[in-house]
Parts: sequence; structure tokens; C-alpha cells
Amino acid sequence: MENEKKKIVLNLKYFDYSLLFFLIVLLGVGLVMLYSTSAYRATLSFGDGTYYLKRQLISSALGFFALFFCILVDYHLFEKLAWPIYLASVFLCVFVIFGGRESHGQSRWIDIGGKFSFQPSEIAKVALILVLAAIIQKYSGALKIEKSVMKMFIVVFVPTAAVAVNNLSTAIIIFAIGFIMLFIASRKSRLFFLVAGFGAAGLAITMLIPQLAYRFDRIKIWRDPEKYDEGYQTLQGLYAIGSGGLFGKGLGESIQKMGSVPEAQNDMIFSIICEELGLFGAICIIILYILLLWRCLFIAIHARDLFGSYVALGVMIHISLHVILNIAVVTNTLPNTGVTLPFISYGGSSIAILIAEVGLVLSVSKGIQPEV
Repeated sequence: MENEKKKIVLNLKYFDYSLLFFLIVLLGVGLVMLYSTSAYRATLSFGDGTYYLKRQLISSALGFFALFFCILVDYHLFEKLAWPIYLASVFLCVFVIFGGRESHGQSRWIDIGGKFSFQPSEIAKVALILVLAAIIQKYSGALKIEKSVMKMFIVVFVPTAAVAVNNLSTAIIIFAIGFIMLFIASRKSRLFFLVAGFGAAGLAITMLIPQLAYRFDRIKIWRDPEKYDEGYQTLQGLYAIGSGGLFGKGLGESIQKMGSVPEAQNDMIFSIICEELGLFGAICIIILYILLLWRCLFIAIHARDLFGSYVALGVMIHISLHVILNIAVVTNTLPNTGVTLPFISYGGSSIAILIAEVGLVLSVSKGIQPEV
């Protein structure tokens, strides 16, 4: 008689309700905090305190429509569509340079009908995840992956270069998503150190170009924000974090959101969360992110094929990079740059794409056969 217990594989269709639950909770918290943060500015600018909330609800609804579509269809459909989506995203990233709408001196949005706009760079992120997952699935043998890794880096460089013209921070995220996915898939560690070195050198050269000198200035502002006028936003964000204490001033009681923190509903919303909910509330939100990322990792590990595994892994990398970079910028751990806090910051195309990406991961989860 065998002493070891045998694992029984259940032939039941699995669905990760935990991941969906954590997504809904994060979105709920995000909508509450967005309204609390943006109501004052929205009233002054548009005469409607719910202006940003309404637009975020519309974007979230579009994201959920895409999420349910992804759940209903077999995720292998996106393996077949990976290259068309990738090529379309590259075309849009190039098009926006010449025909996009300018804001704050940069052309990053494409307008549709004058009422709706989106950022092609957000589509490029999910497109890169899909195409790299498809390539890794195709060259599933370790030896084939090793031989093709340099070709796959070309796939990463193309959208990175196109986006870098107008949005360096997003280009760095796109490159990081591809870099980490390929690093996990390949065993050529020396090659990755070489690519990382070239990437760092390219970033340094970019900052030294006279027309792009303001990007180097961000490092000087980061080192000593009190010395420069441009460090105002960073300092006000830190004041908000410090004044929140352990349990915060209370929901809706922030002082810094009354114009002291510019664009508080966007990249700096985490500072208002700290002010109103305190360190305790900020930690609770970070724990929610950790739980959501844990479910993505679980699905990536147990996916039935490499394509599904790397789709879930790519989404996890995308979300985690945004969370880490946003919190690092708000706390002045890294130089200030435009990175949103997933599911919480105001941003139409960003939140819609992120919700759709979670739908892809949920679709992958349907192929898992849980063991007990």
C-alpha cells in the first residue's frame, strides 16, 4: 500500500474568481478615491464635480466589455491575431507623432470624432505581450529560443523607439516588459546584460540631446526638489503623504488636493490616498495589488501552454511595473515621470486596456485543471 497521497486532477472548467474579485475591489477603491481627489478641480474647471468620475466609469465600462469578450473566446484567438495587433499598434505609434493631438507639448493622443481619444502607446504594451508570447510558444524548444532571442529583441525595440519620441517613460516600460519576458524565456544572461548596458547608454545619450535636456533636468530636480520651481509637485505630494500620518485625515478631507498638488487625480493620486487614508490605507491598497499579481502569477505557472503562461506573465509584469514606478515617483524614490497607478489613476485608454488585459489572464485561467 502506497504511503504517498496521489493528486487527483479534477476535470472541471476552472475560472479564477479571486482575480476578478481583487480587480473589482481595486476599481471600486479607485473610483471612490478618484471622486474624492478630483471633485474640487472638476467643479472649478467644468462646473461638474463628477466630471472625471463619469469619464472614468465610461472607460471602465469599455474595459469590462473587452474583459467579458476575452473571457468568452478561446485565448488562442489572440495568438493568431498577435502580429496584426502588433503591426497596427506600431503604425498608430508612428502616426501619433505626426497626426496626434498635442497636450503639454507632446503629441500622444489620437482623437476620434472630437469626443473620444486614446493613447496608442497603451495598445503597444498589450500588443507586445501578445506577440512575444506567440513567438515564445512558436520557438518553445529552449535551443530555438536561444537562437531567436536577438530577433525577438528587434520586436521589442520597434515600438519602444516609436513611443520614445514623445513619451520616454512609457517607452521605458514597454522595453522593460519585453526585456523581462525574454529574460525569463532565455538562458543567455550575458546577452541581457549587454542589452541592458546598451539601453542605459541610449537613455543617457537621449538625455544629452539639447532639445531633450529637460529630461536630464528631472534628475537634478529629483536630487534636490526644494532648489527648483519644477520640484513643486513632488514637494506637495510629500507634504500630503507626511500629513496623513498612520490613519489619515479621513476620506474627502485632503487639503493638498485643493490645487496644491497639480493633476492630483492622475499620477499623484497615491499621495492623496496617503493623506486621506494614512499609511494604513496605503498599505491595504498595496496588499490588494500584491494579491492581484499573485493570482496572475498562479495562472502563469499553471497555464496549459507557453502562450497562455507568458500572456499572464506579461500582464503581471505590466501592472507591477506601473505600481512600483508610480509609488516610487510619488515618494521621490525615482525622478518624476508620468506613470499612472493601475485601476486608480484617472486615464481613459490606460484603465480600459488594463481591465482588458486582466480579461486575457482570466481567459487563460479557464484552461487550468486545478489539483487537490
